[in-house]
Amino acid sequence: MAPGPWPRFRAGLLAAAAALPGLSLAADPPAAGGGPPARPPLVVAPTIVGMEVCDEAAADPAVTDFEAAAARCRQLGRTGARAVRDLLDTLEPGGPAGDVQVGFTATLQLLGLHHRTPRGWEIDPARVDAFLRLITDVPRPVVVYLAANHFDAVGPLTRELSADPRNLLQLPDGRSPVVEYFGNRVVPYTLLTDPSIPVNRYRFEALRYVAQRLQALPAAVRNRIVAVTLAGEVHQMFPDFENGMGDHAAQVTTDYSPASVEGFRAFLAKRYGSLQALNAQLGSAFTSFPEIQAPARDARSDAAIPVFQHYDASAAGSLAVSGWLWDPEGRIDGLDLYLDARYLGPIPRGFNRLDVYRTVQAVDSPNVGFRADLDHHALPPGRHLAQIVARVGPARLRMFDVPFTVLPRDRGPVASRRPPAVFGMQGMEALPGVQMSLDLPTASASGTAVLFNPLARDWNDYRAAQVVQWLKAFHAIAREAGLPADKLYSHQILPGVNSSWNPQLFAADATFGRSMPWKHGINLYGGATQSGWVRQFFAAEGIQAYGVPEFHPQQWKKDGVALSALEFQRARGARFVSPYFFSVIPERLKKNTGQGIDRMELSPANPRDGSDRFYRALIEFARH
Repeated sequence: MAPGPWPRFRAGLLAAAAALPGLSLAADPPAAGGGPPARPPLVVAPTIVGMEVCDEAAADPAVTDFEAAAARCRQLGRTGARAVRDLLDTLEPGGPAGDVQVGFTATLQLLGLHHRTPRGWEIDPARVDAFLRLITDVPRPVVVYLAANHFDAVGPLTRELSADPRNLLQLPDGRSPVVEYFGNRVVPYTLLTDPSIPVNRYRFEALRYVAQRLQALPAAVRNRIVAVTLAGEVHQMFPDFENGMGDHAAQVTTDYSPASVEGFRAFLAKRYGSLQALNAQLGSAFTSFPEIQAPARDARSDAAIPVFQHYDASAAGSLAVSGWLWDPEGRIDGLDLYLDARYLGPIPRGFNRLDVYRTVQAVDSPNVGFRADLDHHALPPGRHLAQIVARVGPARLRMFDVPFTVLPRDRGPVASRRPPAVFGMQGMEALPGVQMSLDLPTASASGTAVLFNPLARDWNDYRAAQVVQWLKAFHAIAREAGLPADKLYSHQILPGVNSSWNPQLFAADATFGRSMPWKHGINLYGGATQSGWVRQFFAAEGIQAYGVPEFHPQQWKKDGVALSALEFQRARGARFVSPYFFSVIPERLKKNTGQGIDRMELSPANPRDGSDRFYRALIEFARH
């Protein structure tokens, strides 16, 4: 997940958007002989920072910052096309050719297109002119990224929009999250689709305008557009956005705005059909839909809080059991989960844990995570014991015991009986060299207490539906404006690939799968760039001919990983991969902090996160 200009809840929540007319960008040509279309080249389309800076501004010592340089170049009608061409020619000399071709990703912040006029906020055609001029002047394949999410936070309009609560997601206390991401401003824009909401009006208007301008490009330029990625990562928000993605202890998220909560009641009415049916299924006694509040409070230790108000990471009925396992000799065949001495099934492994890769020197692959979401909603109140067991041939080794308590609805006392357990196993000391940790649930002497609230499950489903609805609305506008379906990709985050993250914070899982109207664009970092879990996920969800709008392996401990990750995506059927990121900003205009996002700048001189290795791998990969 990368910021702005640089940068499950199953399907069936909502019906798929109907196909809309309009086609102007070239589709895949039919194969010779009238057979199925030939597979197009895989386009390596790096994100490039600084493409707005032309040679004239770069050479002018009076221009001292990036924004001033970009403004000067717009006045001159010039772009940084020459620097972009030089960079891409370094990666693939001689121009795009073969079944791997180097192009670039061009990002346009839709809200940033507006400027104030005597008539109010209007789109500045000069900014769009500069963007289209760049696409025209760089004769290579291009991925057009139309950014309109929380990272679209640059420009004077966004300051005004962020001061109006109608435009923002809200936390339970009515505030909006105040967040940054690697020093970049973030605005948590609403996921409501009402076009009269100011932020929607401006970004929908800009989408239509830019789509029309793209249509008016000469055919030769339009045909170089291999994809249009929509909006950027779209998801719910939460406090401490940069560091809180794995927060399971205190789940605080959006959207509790009045209009959103009213929408939740309508969602419930549609889902259950009647208040009587809702009460029967939930075991509740609501007298009207307006009486229903969105769950937002931790009721485990306070019986005065109604159980239907309870909300935390396990309130919807599942308890995350996860950690990491480093088995350098590959002796462990698999992990199994037991509950009260009863076998439940295997525990998925191979999740991305870049944090472990960074901090544990011996670990040379990030894909060491494991995770199971234990369904506790129908368990009887009382003490229970989950056990994680390693399979090594016919042997079973005890890894972790996970005690937890299921609370009754009245939060009264529970029986103190000791839960049954699997005994007689050796411990993991039988496998010297193996390293491991249990991260979730958080260890404590008494174990974890869970309280099931069926309304929390509905709330999570509704929040996921909001994400899908907004993306569908944005996609439908793009189609109505004439952009072709076969070029429209999402630009989504996949939280579930990181086993320590809390996907409920994002509520983005429902945007994947066969029923979505867009082609899938999925951002992949770290071990996710080459992962058995990702391969299985793509197969299960029917994800084919996809794109990767942001891509960086972020690995440096073994040779060949970056090239192997690129080959992995090619074998899976990726249409484009956008390495993150290059910069053509002159050094004197750079704001380089040496931290955060800067470590991913692709350069032969930047060893951080293996960026120099990735740089060299791109050149080798482009020789296909």
